[in-house]
Amino acid sequence: MESLSPLLLAAMSLESLMGNILNILWVAIGLGMVIFFHELGHFAVAKWCNVNVERFSIGFGPVLLSWKWGETEYALSLIPFGGYVKMLGQDDSDPSQLTSEELAQDPRSYIAKNVWQRMAIISAGVTMNVLTAILFFGAAYWLGVQSSPPILGDVRVGMPAWQAGLDRGDIIQRFNGERVTSFSDIALGTALSSGDVKLQGLRRDGKTPFDIVVHPDTSGRRPQIGVDPTMDLVVPKFLDPKAPVAQPGTAAARAEPPFQSGDRLAAVDGHPVESFAQFQEALARRTNEDSEILVKRPVKEGSKETEDVTIKIGTNYFRRLGLRFDCGPIVAIRTGSPADQAGLKVGDKLVKVDGRDIGNDIDPLKLPNEFADGSDRSIEVVVNRQTPDGPQKPQTLTVKPQDKPAWTEPPYGPGSPIAIPALGMAFHLIPVVVSVEPDSPAEQAGIKPGTRITKFEFLSTEPATAESKESEDPKTIVLEDPKVADAANRIGYAFWLMQFRPLQQVKLTLREKDETNPREVTLTPTEDKSWRFPPIGLAMQPLQREEKANGPLDALQLGVHHTRKSMLNIYLTLQNLFTGRLSPKELHGPIGIAAAAYQIAEQGIAPLLMFLGFLSVNLAVLNFLPIPVLDGGHMVFLLWEAIFRRRPSEKVLIGATYAGMIMLLGLMVFVLYLDIFVHPMSAN
Repeated sequence: MESLSPLLLAAMSLESLMGNILNILWVAIGLGMVIFFHELGHFAVAKWCNVNVERFSIGFGPVLLSWKWGETEYALSLIPFGGYVKMLGQDDSDPSQLTSEELAQDPRSYIAKNVWQRMAIISAGVTMNVLTAILFFGAAYWLGVQSSPPILGDVRVGMPAWQAGLDRGDIIQRFNGERVTSFSDIALGTALSSGDVKLQGLRRDGKTPFDIVVHPDTSGRRPQIGVDPTMDLVVPKFLDPKAPVAQPGTAAARAEPPFQSGDRLAAVDGHPVESFAQFQEALARRTNEDSEILVKRPVKEGSKETEDVTIKIGTNYFRRLGLRFDCGPIVAIRTGSPADQAGLKVGDKLVKVDGRDIGNDIDPLKLPNEFADGSDRSIEVVVNRQTPDGPQKPQTLTVKPQDKPAWTEPPYGPGSPIAIPALGMAFHLIPVVVSVEPDSPAEQAGIKPGTRITKFEFLSTEPATAESKESEDPKTIVLEDPKVADAANRIGYAFWLMQFRPLQQVKLTLREKDETNPREVTLTPTEDKSWRFPPIGLAMQPLQREEKANGPLDALQLGVHHTRKSMLNIYLTLQNLFTGRLSPKELHGPIGIAAAAYQIAEQGIAPLLMFLGFLSVNLAVLNFLPIPVLDGGHMVFLLWEAIFRRRPSEKVLIGATYAGMIMLLGLMVFVLYLDIFVHPMSAN
């Protein structure tokens, strides 16, 4: 019986595969064990049914090493992505053996056995993988498994979760009625959803319940709702001891005394913080230029004993170029928000706030602050609204902002709109200059109103280092590209990135009115001392917690539960692939499996056991698909024989077997192509 390695695992970096020999050894042993147990199932049941097993091989292709024990040859073969058990009367490379009358006369041949015995032999590999998956998962929970809790970090502006009213710090307890134990349950459940998803849980305060239905966005390669796991309150320790814990040039980098790896944030200006969401909120509400952050610092590396250290920090200010852009229409409104209650609609374009013109009197980028500062009163806004008969007409509305700080919902990704948290709405900027501020870098560069920005580049003022060359942060943001429909919507993202690069200049590519040739200008952003930038530039590590079994029985129960959930997720994955809700580009092949296994092995034994458990489940499910050559294909032929009391004809068997081989070979080539040419070779 042949078995193939699963194809649905996340690819990781291959660069580190040459690094640690011990980890590579663990990976080889682990992957070999998964294949070995699968084939051992076939082998054991075949022997129990008194079938002559001619060869037991780990791997396909040419035999590298073999030895004979009794009547069976045991072999290690060249291609390690599978294995097989060759029995008398059963050989996938020669399907005619299954209809051979001569072999059927041998009582120890596979085809001489009755249908139920052959079904037992065929299904034994899958059964063994399910059992070993339970044991792998159970052992991992016995040791303790680290996972991200189902607490929301960033809720991406304009995405379904944001529109439905979810916030940072909200705790998801149930997903479509099923209990949620980790953030991966949310991410995977959404990716494999077939429609709306129901989320239940508690708000950030841990007391207020919510019950929300979210319609996932299916425009990408997989359904998503736009949420990320939360960060911890601990300053991380990097592999490179020289790596800074604070972004150079930011308030955190200027702090006295400096932040150190292992510091746990405890309070801001005397107000305790118990979550990263609270910490972000506290920073956004700061009113003094100087603040104090209390941290719990380990007295020595690895120690649980801590000492209190008070760190004084200044503030960061928004960096500007002196350009005011045109305000685009509203693209998203949160359900039940002040904007929703006031009657604002998607497609409306804000033109005035309390009688002041947006673009000339008010910088659109300052609208989040404008409404946050007015949360104690009603504000009159004028919007241009499309009418049914065609032309836009002004509409005057009154809004009552919430008490929500500005820039707590920033445009983290390309194409993200700019949010006004106090109103619960978001809009895009149009990269066309409406006005230029006097004495600004833009005015000094001769930029005029009406100029369109087509490209935004970051230029480091420091010599390039290996670390800066390998950075994944984008250095060029194209705002005009016929191949990218929403390229113009990236100006807000470019503005946000500029705030985290205080030591870098900006090069703009301009297309001016009545000019056919674009020109480039290099600008040095200046700080706006009247406009506080909430983040301080401090790195934080992801929040992790340990899930550990209370005893052997609990570990076994957790193993069974996780195996069942993994099998269901794989079937849902296949369903979404066939229905088109999940892109085939999300598949990964043997290179991705090996790379993922290596990186997971670096994290410890428990994560590797979880990986091997999932690998075992994949092997069980995929090998039981009704594809000729695989166990599931053999089972289909046996069911035919059980129902119709006769074997399929030799032509059918041969044709189906070769068709299955071609299908699997094509699939293997496809996923290898994805591993090499589509998926990045660095860790995601």
